[in-house]
Amino acid sequence: MQRKIKKVAVIGSGVMGGGIAALLASAGLPTLLLDIVPPDLSEKEKADPKARNRIVKGGFDKMMNAKPAAIMQKKDADLITLGNMEDDFDRIAECDWIVEVVVENLKIKKSLFERIDGIRRKGSIVSSNTSGIPLHAMSEGCSGDFKQHFLGTHFFNPVRNMHLLEIIPGKETLDEVLAFVANFGERRLGKGIVWAKDTPNFIGNRIGIHGMVTSMQLMLEEGFTIPEVDALFGLAMGRPKTAMFKTADLVGLDVMGHVADNTYEMVPEDEERESFVLPEFVRAMIDKGMLGKKANGGFYKTELTEKWEIVRKVVDPKTFEYDTWGKPEFPCLEEAKKAGSLAERIKAVVYGDDRGARFAWKALAGQLIYAANRIPEISDTVVQIDNAMRWGYNFELGPFETWDAIGVEDSVKKMKADGFDVPEKIEKMLADGNPSFYRIQDGTRLFFDFSTGDYRKIERPEIAVSLQLLKAQGRQAIGCDSASLVDVGEGVYCLEFHTKMNSLNDEMIRFAHECLDFVEENGVGLVIGNEAGGMPAPFSAGADLKSVGAAVKQGRFAEIEKMVEQLQRFVQRCRYAPFPVVAAPFGLALGGGCEVCLGADRIVAHAELYMGLVEFGVGLIPAGGGCMNLWKKFLASIPEAVSDFDLGKLFLPCFMNIALAKVSSSAAEARANGFLGPQDRIVFNRDHLIGEAKREVLRMASDGYAPPVKRDIRVFGQSAQGMVNSELHNMKSGGFVTEHDVFLAKRIATVLSGGEVRTGSRIDEEVILRLERRAFMDFLREEKSQERIRHMMETGKPLRN
Repeated sequence: MQRKIKKVAVIGSGVMGGGIAALLASAGLPTLLLDIVPPDLSEKEKADPKARNRIVKGGFDKMMNAKPAAIMQKKDADLITLGNMEDDFDRIAECDWIVEVVVENLKIKKSLFERIDGIRRKGSIVSSNTSGIPLHAMSEGCSGDFKQHFLGTHFFNPVRNMHLLEIIPGKETLDEVLAFVANFGERRLGKGIVWAKDTPNFIGNRIGIHGMVTSMQLMLEEGFTIPEVDALFGLAMGRPKTAMFKTADLVGLDVMGHVADNTYEMVPEDEERESFVLPEFVRAMIDKGMLGKKANGGFYKTELTEKWEIVRKVVDPKTFEYDTWGKPEFPCLEEAKKAGSLAERIKAVVYGDDRGARFAWKALAGQLIYAANRIPEISDTVVQIDNAMRWGYNFELGPFETWDAIGVEDSVKKMKADGFDVPEKIEKMLADGNPSFYRIQDGTRLFFDFSTGDYRKIERPEIAVSLQLLKAQGRQAIGCDSASLVDVGEGVYCLEFHTKMNSLNDEMIRFAHECLDFVEENGVGLVIGNEAGGMPAPFSAGADLKSVGAAVKQGRFAEIEKMVEQLQRFVQRCRYAPFPVVAAPFGLALGGGCEVCLGADRIVAHAELYMGLVEFGVGLIPAGGGCMNLWKKFLASIPEAVSDFDLGKLFLPCFMNIALAKVSSSAAEARANGFLGPQDRIVFNRDHLIGEAKREVLRMASDGYAPPVKRDIRVFGQSAQGMVNSELHNMKSGGFVTEHDVFLAKRIATVLSGGEVRTGSRIDEEVILRLERRAFMDFLREEKSQERIRHMMETGKPLRN
């Protein structure tokens, strides 16, 4: 029998339950979301279905209004059916997978699973999202078939955004069930799978909460402030911007406290058990309801002044009052700014000699040693622990990767000198001539396995193409400082950007032309993709505004126009190349990055895609073929057999995408906005993206690829300008747009509609490209547009002048 998941039940509609239901619906799965009937209903309400579903409806509404959005597209919510655990419980018999996400109480969970066991269809999968209660205790007394199909599936919050899914096998779980859930979680839901043991709080939270609480304890001992700790354990250390305390605010202090308390109770043999004891001031904040973002105040708080100015404040642990703070400054952080690689940044911080460096070293050393001591208790390998921390806490490097980055031998010497107890296994690893936890050998990444005392290959799915490993194998065909062309096998090459934010510059565009020449001579097709990290990660944030701004300041307009023309030429060459070109965008695909994608034959996009032509925000127009190719996408959605249709119905949403600088909140929304067409694909797992794009290239090539025939484009013409002018007049009268906005929008309408031609005219593509280019250069010479560019560079925010 071929196992399939056609319908899922989620029991519990809180933050996690709602988030899991949202992810399932976003992945196209009909989902039954259940919760309890309110216990305080009046006799009249007991007969009212709406009243009986009040709790589940409240959870659903919170999920739909969550920020960041929990669901990828509002219409996906149609796949979620609401119900309660009295009237609708029997419906779980229709489901292939039942996910429990109720309160962390053994008695409640055990009772629930006994009910499920009596109703579920034999062979259906049941899993718990628990983070602390042993699986065997929850399933005690259930049938053999239940136990064979029961496991832990621990998602991280926010479910949509966090890559980690910890899978915990039960003692009797069938291997085929575990393999199926792992494959389903990885491919359909896009998660990174970490295999955890049935130990308290598994891997991610055991290591993560230990690091957070010990840092809080150390902060009080050493006399540091909350902003100082966050400055030290933020981007400089390869941690997210939210660092320690802002992360706790996002998670919720009550949740963090629950995990810490739960761990403390359940790990009496842990040598670091006391490190899970919350400082008294944190306990007091929880009691006072200062729980973080969900309570409008935790360690940090945002306030709005009478003048509508945003003021950010931090709590004083002694008084619980909020106040503003100055930017923390440490010499080690200044040195980190000068460093090139992440490893050099971390070394600059932990090996510095100021008080900040000493704090960072003491905290990090303790965290590394704790992680090492948890093998084999919570995991057998360093890989699972590192993946859990990267995918669940957004660390750029996991604990053992961080240890490699600062040098294992050097750090161990310092640890010993500072009185730390270095684990015996680490000393033996070094004594046996193994200086690192990871190494690359013959282009293959290996990890040190403590159980065998030797290095083992890290297993990866075949579809998970790694450009980094391919380059280590000598598979870079050609390259420059801004980009590389990598051989990804079977005649397919990948054009990889690697500038800051993968911004497009002159060197990259010139190199991209070389790549097309190379692939035409040596390959069967091209993927445009990269492996940039971050949240959101940048596929390409568009043109390098810094270099454009500098060129404007120096009056080098001819150079800029030449670069724009070269970008147009590259996009056009991609479109009409004698081989398939597939773009693999993810994260930020803005401005020129979006235009590169629009010029490809196909787009294979990651589900988390924030795509848009945002040039209007800096007073410019998409000029890399963006106007033309977005219009072509809209036209391509109409079958050729439909010869008579209202161009205005297509023109207005296309124009609004550009004039409002719309950015999608997901790949599904990018498709709804017209940036992705019916032949473009959406992939949920970012690790598979380049591999799936490669498959698309090979599929097109094996089907006998022939480039599209270049034809004249049908345009809206002069009618568009009248339509837009009328709307702009109303918006300006209402104070919704500035005079400069109107000036820009009118010109954009002229470009997108093909200029001064009759409605329905067919014109050569070069006409629109020329109109784009001229408008871009004219806008660039406008002082108000230059002000917008400068403001964006200085503040990261658009200026409406």
